[in-house]
Amino acid sequence: MDLLVVGGSGFLGREVARRARDAGAQVTATRHGAAPPTFHSRASLLTGVAWRTVDIRRREDVARLVADVRPAVVVNAAYRQSDWATTADGAMHVAAAAAATGARLVQVSSDAVFSGRAVRYDETAPPDPITPYGAAKAAAETAVKGLDPTAVIARTSLIIGDGDSVHETFVHALASGATTGALFTDDVRCPVHVGDLAAALLELAASPHTGIHHVAGPDPVNRHELGTLIARRDGLDATALPTGRRAASGPPGPLDVRLDCTTTRARLTTRLRGAHEFLARRGDR
Repeated sequence: MDLLVVGGSGFLGREVARRARDAGAQVTATRHGAAPPTFHSRASLLTGVAWRTVDIRRREDVARLVADVRPAVVVNAAYRQSDWATTADGAMHVAAAAAATGARLVQVSSDAVFSGRAVRYDETAPPDPITPYGAAKAAAETAVKGLDPTAVIARTSLIIGDGDSVHETFVHALASGATTGALFTDDVRCPVHVGDLAAALLELAASPHTGIHHVAGPDPVNRHELGTLIARRDGLDATALPTGRRAASGPPGPLDVRLDCTTTRARLTTRLRGAHEFLARRGDR
């Protein structure tokens, strides 16, 4: 299939593009700005992908790009936590362009659309965001559903890799003393490995399924537990990781959000591993 990955220079987008390319797809990926993607060390090495520059805040530019590429599938993994125009308006522009060309759309959403008051959320749970980013993601979902009812909206959680995710980088910096901060013991999520998530998104893209899907790992862990797993896997001193409580000192936001992925898992052949499995010590795997 011909695939367009919007936000292809990001952590998740790069993995989606890589896996699709390796499977033989013709892949176009976007980046924001004129410079080559270098935020992640391996992004600039992703050959065999046609890179395009687009600002998804500009509806006309997105429409022109999609009309030019004519992909069979569009995966939108683009977002900026502090920018409503990118996260919400940009998703609307991508959805409108995909619908206009008849492309299959997979929109990546987030557990940030929930407040945490219910703790466990399945695919039928209505969004009740309490942060600007969560509200932007919820608005994006509404726009996508309105513009393309056949689209997949895939909500996910903390995305972890093999050393190069934001959370892993932060844990390394804390353990080495290169930065200050804390890992919250009251902030619970269901982390997912970037490879599992990318594979699931591509599987959903190729499926007949539509609507909301929850794509996260089965293990609820707090941020400090997650940091400890990362430290042990990477041979760091886990006792050097400072703890804190988000409710007392951290930025406002949901504390305990657990995505119930039972329905989605039943539809997938991709196995979504839990954090205790994909972060096991390398010799224990």
